[in-house]
Amino acid sequence: MPTMEEYAKQPREQRMQRLTRTADEPAAAIKGQSDAVLSRRPDAKNWAAKEVVCHLRDVEEMFGGRFEQILAMDVDPTLVGPNPDRAAEERQYLRNDATEAAAAFRKRRQETLEFFGKLTAAQWDKGGIHPVRGRVTLDHFLSLMAWHDDNHLDQIKRALEGKA
Repeated sequence: MPTMEEYAKQPREQRMQRLTRTADEPAAAIKGQSDAVLSRRPDAKNWAAKEVVCHLRDVEEMFGGRFEQILAMDVDPTLVGPNPDRAAEERQYLRNDATEAAAAFRKRRQETLEFFGKLTAAQWDKGGIHPVRGRVTLDHFLSLMAWHDDNHLDQIKRALEGKA
């Protein structure tokens, strides 16, 4: 699995292809699994496969909001960092339907790909101030998302196997 830095060195088209592939991978990974298996956490600290799919759905929506904010501003906006564990609890991820969450993720990912597909060269360099990473451009977000996809797809696989 490439690191975020390795993704950043790849051509933009290659990173876009990673995001395109991810659109269908969560649904494929959970297909045919029982709700009990999808809801089983490997341990007290790690998420169940269903929670990871819900996280992907919700983070995709958050990314979209960030991207719109970045394009709308003349100066780099300050971006608010997510709290994934809080979202999982407050949005009751374990009560969600994993298949519906995967379908919603796919729809949001398609919107992201369309957004990226319309960016001009100058817009790829627009950015925001991330609370941990500092200034992050839209191009950097593309690398972050490719890495994030790999990370969580691996997490889904491990959760389904009962591994942390």
